[in-house]
Amino acid sequence: MSDAKSEPQGPEAIEHAHDPEVLQLAAKVFDLARHGDTDTVAAYVDAGVPANLTNDSGDSLVMLAAYHGHAATVEALLRRGGDADRANDRGQTPLAGAVFKGEDEVIRVLLAHGADPTAGTPSAVDTARMFQKTELLMLFGAE
Repeated sequence: MSDAKSEPQGPEAIEHAHDPEVLQLAAKVFDLARHGDTDTVAAYVDAGVPANLTNDSGDSLVMLAAYHGHAATVEALLRRGGDADRANDRGQTPLAGAVFKGEDEVIRVLLAHGADPTAGTPSAVDTARMFQKTELLMLFGAE
């Protein structure tokens, strides 16, 4: 359980979220996820950075790592509580992003952690249909 002293609430939390140092750290962690620096991302999450941290577009660390093909980083984030189905502000999920980019290893990791192929807009199933990826449709049980 978290204690109110360790996590600011109300106006104090909003002020903390707009702290330039906090924003700079968040930008650094997003870049680390985007570039697949698994050990460093994991260390930041282990030190208290939320595994489901999102940027101003709603892209989570998992989404950025998945979209850029970093299966090991995706795995590390999911093992630390990252949400495999967390959609961004456009309704896109990490799994649909991985399908779009053709990142088969990332797809396997997300599915192993319970990602829902029907979640999001377009969903991973919709994306696989759009690109006629029949092997993925079979994998998703959506032939």
